[in-house]
Amino acid sequence: MASGFFALNFYSPLFADQLRRGRKTAAIRLGDKSGKYERSQVVWVTIGSRHSRREKIFSAIIDGVEVKRLCDLSPRDIERDNPEFRRVEETRTFLERIYDRPIEAEAEVTVIHFSQVVEPGMGGFGTVPSPN
Repeated sequence: MASGFFALNFYSPLFADQLRRGRKTAAIRLGDKSGKYERSQVVWVTIGSRHSRREKIFSAIIDGVEVKRLCDLSPRDIERDNPEFRRVEETRTFLERIYDRPIEAEAEVTVIHFSQVVEPGMGGFGTVPSPN
């Protein structure tokens, strides 16, 4: 893996709320992305279109990277990627819209599991209390 900063970007601003609330804790990407993302890597989770301005939502740590066939996604993988979905077919249809092409059930996908890194002073779970 190359060194430097990495982002896990989401194109739809609809995901911003799910990310901020901790409801979206995985990303499903078409193809094998295990060379780009690996366990314990710190990334910026961002929202925005390709070649345009992006908004940093938070920093995250990669908890795991799994490469599998689309048809082998578990209900848990699907729900962590999109809390509104429960079935592989819903995920497949969504990916076809994102990638703008038909995707076979046997297609290789990467499930990237991540957790938000809460930084001191941001509030919320996991912050260090002030010594005052």
